[in-house]
Order: sequence, then structure tokens, then C-alpha cells
Amino acid sequence: MNPAMANAYKNQQIMTSSPEQLTLLLYNGAIRFLTESILAMEQGDMPKSHKANLRVQEIVTEFVRTLDMSYEMSKTWAQLYEYTEYCLIQGNIKKDVSLLQQAKGMLTELRDTWAEAMKKTHMSRAVGR
Repeated sequence: MNPAMANAYKNQQIMTSSPEQLTLLLYNGAIRFLTESILAMEQGDMPKSHKANLRVQEIVTEFVRTLDMSYEMSKTWAQLYEYTEYCLIQGNIKKDVSLLQQAKGMLTELRDTWAEAMKKTHMSRAVGR
């Protein structure tokens, strides 16, 4: 698939996704960029690693901004995001892959939890019909 077609597909996917699906897409994007950052750092390409890391940080910041803090669970998620952001920033500054791996593990767990919650919500909606 050529880049223009891939871009068109991504745009279509974003425009037709529910808020829940968009969140899942953001998690997947964050994990993809973080993998890119880790690989670039391991290969000594610090500018590429830095750029990818900043993209992950932007996504994590957006996750924090969209939390509804009236729920107790949101406060817990905010702490998890803060720790993830700490690992991203310190890993970037110190050029420490292990910190980036910790952030990736955290994002992967959060993504998997989100995906499972989406499945349960869809199942309960289907049963309720």
C-alpha cells in the first residue's frame, strides 16, 4: 500500500471511530512510537529516539487532560500516567532504555485494560438489547 493510501485509510479510521476506539488507537500509537524510540536509542540514533519519545509524551499528556477527575479511578490512572511520563522523560534525558521499557510496559498494561473494558462494555450492551 502506498503512503497516500495508508494515510487515507488512517484518516478514515479516525473519522469513523468511537471515543473508546480512538483511545485504543492512541494507546497503540504511543506504544508504536515508544518502540521506535527504544530501537533508535539502541542503534545510537538519539535525534530519532527523542522525536519519537516526544510524540509518546504528547499522547500521555492528552490522556491526563481527558481524565474526569470526579471519579476515584481517574486519580489512580493519573498517577499511572504521571509515572509513565516520568519514565519517558528520565529515559530520554539519561538515554536509559530500561526506563523506556518500563513506560512501554505500563502503557501496554493500560492499553490491555482499556481493550478488556471495551469488550465487557460491548458485551453488556449486546446482552441488554
